[in-house]
Amino acid sequence: MTKLTGRAGEWDGPQPPLDGVTVVDRGGRHAGVKGETMSTIRELLVELTGTVEYADRIGDDADLAASGIDSGDLVRLVLLVEQRLGVEITAEDMEELRTIGDYERFVAGRTAARTSGGV
Repeated sequence: MTKLTGRAGEWDGPQPPLDGVTVVDRGGRHAGVKGETMSTIRELLVELTGTVEYADRIGDDADLAASGIDSGDLVRLVLLVEQRLGVEITAEDMEELRTIGDYERFVAGRTAARTSGGV
């Protein structure tokens, strides 16, 4: 079973509060996650695919479509990012978002711009 931990403590329900979430695998190790934003993108992938193993084995720079995520799940990933993280993603932005790293950088950039008064 996957355990999620965050600033508010542990969580074990269907929709985690994604602020500060870290994915921890069954053995208690961090599941290949580098930061909070990365954790969130990987957690959203776990929600879409239904398996921690998929999000754990895919590299930061691996093309998601080439890794087995279908176009419907990619659209759902964008919708989840928008809904859960409050970041707007345009059709043009979607063309540039191919990897977990792309999503991480995009969300981090938009979040930083929003907190500094930009975008």
